[in-house]
Amino acid sequence: MSDQIKHECGIAFIRLKKNLDFYLDKYGTALYGLNKLYLLMEKQHNRGQDGAGLATIKLDMPPGSRYISRKRSVNNQPILDIFEYIFNKFQEVEEKNPEKLKDVKWLKQQSFTGEVLLGHLRYGTHGKNQIENCHPFLRQNNWMTRNLVLAGNFNMTNVDELFGQLVEIGQHPKEQSDTVTVLEKIGHFLDVENQRLFDKFKTENYSNKKITELISTHLSVENIIKRSLSDFDGGYLMAGLIGHGDAFVVRDPAGIRPGYFYEDDEVVVAASERPAIQTAFKVHHSKIEEIPPAHVLIVKKDGRTSLVKACEPTEKKPCSFERIYFSRGSDKEIYKERKMLGELLTDQILKAVDYDFDNTIFSFVPNTAETAFYGMLKGVETELNKRKYDKVKSAATKEELIYILNQRPRVEKLIIKDAKLRTFISQDSGRDELVSHVYDVTYGIVNENVDKLVVIDDSIVRGTTLQKSIIKNLDRLNPKEIIIVSSAPQIRYPDCYGIDMSKMNDFIAFRAALELLKESNKESILDDILKACKRDANIKNTYVENHVKALYKPFTVDEINAKIAEMVRTPEIKAEIKIIYQTIEHLHEACPGHKGDWYFTGNYPTSGGNKVANRAYINFMEGIDERAY
Repeated sequence: MSDQIKHECGIAFIRLKKNLDFYLDKYGTALYGLNKLYLLMEKQHNRGQDGAGLATIKLDMPPGSRYISRKRSVNNQPILDIFEYIFNKFQEVEEKNPEKLKDVKWLKQQSFTGEVLLGHLRYGTHGKNQIENCHPFLRQNNWMTRNLVLAGNFNMTNVDELFGQLVEIGQHPKEQSDTVTVLEKIGHFLDVENQRLFDKFKTENYSNKKITELISTHLSVENIIKRSLSDFDGGYLMAGLIGHGDAFVVRDPAGIRPGYFYEDDEVVVAASERPAIQTAFKVHHSKIEEIPPAHVLIVKKDGRTSLVKACEPTEKKPCSFERIYFSRGSDKEIYKERKMLGELLTDQILKAVDYDFDNTIFSFVPNTAETAFYGMLKGVETELNKRKYDKVKSAATKEELIYILNQRPRVEKLIIKDAKLRTFISQDSGRDELVSHVYDVTYGIVNENVDKLVVIDDSIVRGTTLQKSIIKNLDRLNPKEIIIVSSAPQIRYPDCYGIDMSKMNDFIAFRAALELLKESNKESILDDILKACKRDANIKNTYVENHVKALYKPFTVDEINAKIAEMVRTPEIKAEIKIIYQTIEHLHEACPGHKGDWYFTGNYPTSGGNKVANRAYINFMEGIDERAY
């Protein structure tokens, strides 16, 4: 993606089902769990750039012994920073006394050598990049079964409502954020469940010490999660550890955020991405299961697992934008989907270049659009072969035949991304000059004023880098035309479930529609939408419509495409500019299992999403520069 967008977070959960001496005997190290957690987190590194954290819990520790360890970092390389901190101590011991690392009793006393491990990768969509914003969050208590460690990939659209519920029951949360609110709500029902069991066993005349032991055995994670989720509106994959050793991983009712798990005789593993589990544990993808929407994976202290429905599922709408861009492309299904997204654009592309194969160069924006490029190339080759077949039948000479058979799509690496370049200057005049050099081009391969350049990107969101860098650089090659292709449809609406796309005016499709309304003297539509949004702004616990859809209704996709092409073409550009976006129909065809297309259609999977879209529009119209949730 040429426009940098902050992504949602990622989780990594491991439950060791054997004692540490088992892993020492089989794998030569009792630090097996930490090694695997490091791999699991690094293989999801695309999800975490702002910070990271991990927590571990040791089972069956005697009173007076530390059993929860936590480390978080906002270092430039947070994962490495955390694990260097943890492993440095063991490396020092190994240098002095290698046999010490085989002493399981000694290892059990060291920090972070627990059987239950939880890692988190933060890619903040809101808030400052501070340690306090990093997961896992810890809710502490002197009773083991009341401690809660929580990490997740989530955003809630109804934080105000959830915060109010906490205040009503007498709590005083330290801040009004979705993370703290979710932690305290789950923590509240953890307390309620503890108290229920305490009262139950107290009537049976057990001692308090015995009651504590019984609670750790009988605690119902299922009850806690079911009661906690009752009013959540958002997308989430959350993992939690309870102090005595129970753990859970829960997914939202629409399956907006992805989650996978794997279990064998030695471990239970869960993560935001399937390929991370495949690579870290060397298992076939068929053995890794998806956590169903609205379900919670529960791992009890004794290692027993269960998959339980935690709330009523809604229509399944996993995020399609995640499949197009954010998820790791090494996943078998994702790779095929991205190739098909490129292939399905073939007809639009070839019509745009008038089927001129000889004078068209095909390329892509590095690096994430490469897979879609392969699909596009396949589609172009297929169409070219059809035309070659027809021409072969009428070839008059050997030379004509050879020319036809040798004809291939012209493929070149036109754009090169300078990964080392950073834009340090904040003033627009200086910064724009640096931005223009984030991408460079390959000289000497374009026939000036003749060739057409087709360049595919996986999405065009703001259009900023496209305008200030990519098109400017491509135009230096003096092509006749530049056709920029997006394998994703036009992004028209904000996200509120974890991806940092929250302001309407950020989207070039939105700005293009505004220009078209102005040009066609239909600006009154803007006020009509504002009135409708304000009318529904304070409605609670009731479904509201996404009124922003009305803004796009007067125009076709092609009209908005054409306006975007005008907007990204600055006065000094000599080449003709065309913009092609993926269609919604082809998006669904390529990603049939991921119908969460609210970015493109405005069809949000929760009522809270519609409210956020309306609020984002109000903010835009009133000049309020903040996110809408």
